[in-house]
Amino acid sequence: MFSIEGTTVIKTIEMHTGGEPTRIIVHGYPSLEGETLLEKRAYAREQVDEIRQRLMREPRGHKEMYGAIIVPETERTRSGDADVGVLFCHNEGYSTMCGHATIALGRFLVDTQDEEVFPRRKQVHFDETRSECHLRLHAPCGVVEVTVPSVRNGNRVRSDPEREVRFISVKSFAAAVDLTVEVPEELRWRELRDTGKHDVKVDVAYGGAFYVIVQERELGFEGVRNGKDLKKLDVVTATLKQLLGARKELFHGHGLESELEYLYGVIVVDEGEGKKGLGGLEDGRIGVCFFADQQIDRSPTGSGVSARVALARAKGLLGDDERVRFDSLLSADNTRTTGLAGGAAGSFVGSAVSGSRVQVEGRAYYTGACAFVVEDTFSRHGFLV
Repeated sequence: MFSIEGTTVIKTIEMHTGGEPTRIIVHGYPSLEGETLLEKRAYAREQVDEIRQRLMREPRGHKEMYGAIIVPETERTRSGDADVGVLFCHNEGYSTMCGHATIALGRFLVDTQDEEVFPRRKQVHFDETRSECHLRLHAPCGVVEVTVPSVRNGNRVRSDPEREVRFISVKSFAAAVDLTVEVPEELRWRELRDTGKHDVKVDVAYGGAFYVIVQERELGFEGVRNGKDLKKLDVVTATLKQLLGARKELFHGHGLESELEYLYGVIVVDEGEGKKGLGGLEDGRIGVCFFADQQIDRSPTGSGVSARVALARAKGLLGDDERVRFDSLLSADNTRTTGLAGGAAGSFVGSAVSGSRVQVEGRAYYTGACAFVVEDTFSRHGFLV
């Protein structure tokens, strides 16, 4: 592997899920101090955050990059409740849950034979009857159960890219339904003014992270399905995040750790989201998610799907065992997805399961392996334009 004498080398595996990248750090990241995963996340943020910045930002990354830091030991692996831990990171910092990265990690953790990266790899169970492996991934929001379709090749088991990985979320729920948000005069955008309204109706739901979910017409827009007005929606969703993120009561009182009680993203959905049945598998629900520091998710947002399914159940729009297809801007437009294979070309499928949890299905693919170096005369933090 490439190296330069006297430089720091960090090695990664590159993957994508529905077009959304996951940069999995496999070597060169320091051991994190702390007894719990949340303590380790705090240490990463306070002591070694330059590594996240270096890998997420230019020139090694970009504003829309997403990463996963494998944590071999946590309090849940020590108790036997999980096989491995993970911290998720992005352009702004660290998130509590990430569905697209979970799908990618599922494949990688089955495929790797490196016990330094995944010490409990040999303990992963391969179901010969169903041809799948079962993993328990400890994310900051809790333990997520991951099922990875797999095939045996001699003595080795590897993931099967031709079938969907699926995971079962932590407990997901609607935190606020049909919430009216007053938009101050100085923050109103032209499209809202044109409707004659001064407020918008939104929902707030949790699927491992908190999301505001709002229909495009509430904001005065149409054409989310076609990727229209993304620059305007960037400003609008940032405004909503400012207004609702300050309302701490929306995120408190749900039995969560305080580190999880904040607004992560805003998902703008098409008008079909509020209808009974939600379209099943034939006609996917379109949504565009602005998260962290206004990153636009290329995938349908796995934890966002968990939140949207939980919200649909709360509104009585989704029946038991009903599976629904969720699309991103990419998967909704076949002209954009010639490079995406599988299912509905990058879409996710969500369904409610017992215990107020949600099952999410999707495919992930490898795109490369990298060795990143830092020379002393160049910035260790990277930059964003």
